[in-house]
Amino acid sequence: PLHRVPAARPAPDPVAILLTAAEQLGTATRVCELAAQHARTREQFGRPVGAFQAVAHLCAGILVRAETARAAVYAAAVTADPADIAAARILADEAAVRGARDCLQVHGGMGFTWESEVHLHLKRAWVRTHRTGGVTESEEMLAAALAPETA
Repeated sequence: PLHRVPAARPAPDPVAILLTAAEQLGTATRVCELAAQHARTREQFGRPVGAFQAVAHLCAGILVRAETARAAVYAAAVTADPADIAAARILADEAAVRGARDCLQVHGGMGFTWESEVHLHLKRAWVRTHRTGGVTESEEMLAAALAPETA
């Protein structure tokens, strides 16, 4: 359990960061599927809610973030470059958390009930954002890699 992890930790392992990004990518993909499925099946005013522009834009945003994160995670897995891993982590965290939030919007109030698994994906994504250093360390690592060397 995360509450048993000591507060003072050594620098996170790049493999652990990449694996966390891959988990976040899985969450982003799942909430994209859930949102699209609900938008196709749920009807309001005699037509599927996915036909409404606001819902369609939410679903499109979820898909774009998930596919961008997928490309970054796959590239980081191939290159194993710390900067690529940090970028993949940042994109995957955003895709998972924002995707789950938008999926909740698509589901409406039902997304918070036990009938739907959406709220569980959001909570897990929040917890994973703090695992293995968190996004802030990934941002710092990426900024250090992108900044020109000063001598």
